[in-house]
Amino acid sequence: MNQDFHLYLDSADMAELQACLPHPVVHGVTTNPTLLRRAGIGRADVPGLLRRCIELGARQVQAQVYSQDADGMLEDARALLAHFAPGQLVVKIPATRQGFAAGARLIEQGVPVTWTAVYAPEQAHFAAQLGAAYAAPYLGRLEDSGADGLGLIAQMQALVAQRPASGTRLLVASIRSREAYLSLLKIGVGAITIPPRLFSELLDHPATLAAESGFLADARDLPA
Repeated sequence: MNQDFHLYLDSADMAELQACLPHPVVHGVTTNPTLLRRAGIGRADVPGLLRRCIELGARQVQAQVYSQDADGMLEDARALLAHFAPGQLVVKIPATRQGFAAGARLIEQGVPVTWTAVYAPEQAHFAAQLGAAYAAPYLGRLEDSGADGLGLIAQMQALVAQRPASGTRLLVASIRSREAYLSLLKIGVGAITIPPRLFSELLDHPATLAAESGFLADARDLPA
């Protein structure tokens, strides 16, 4: 796997995350308010959850702001950032007009930002223009809407690639299958976040496990 590629786990369920971490192929953990609600995690518990992920080997963790206006987003971001060393926390902000304004101010202060809920190529373009760490489109949700999800993400990737100095990666979310993951690698996206259930499907190939069992059985029969 390319060193520049970042694989994230998309979950707020600590039991799921502990089943995958630590592992060297995992760069970090992404969360959002929907995942937090499903896992029964309150706002006050988010820093502790994400610090535990870092203890388990995540190099970066991502948490989303809760407000709709730029000033509120900045206040949310500052409250989250207070719990982490510089660069550990990536602040997720929806790619709205207010969100772009708030995120640009954070980037000026050296804070890594993910603009999330990216549905159109121009949003990825703006993210790269402003120096985002990531722009996060949702493959599954795009396809659910009837759009050509892979086609749109390929357009976004082409726009981001036009600004290599920005360092912006597409961080594609809403991944539901191994086939989707491989298709995104073919497009050349710089980061993908997957549910933990898909992690084992990608790493634990049945044929490899069967071959390993055979090798181990033969190894036991080898003369000393």
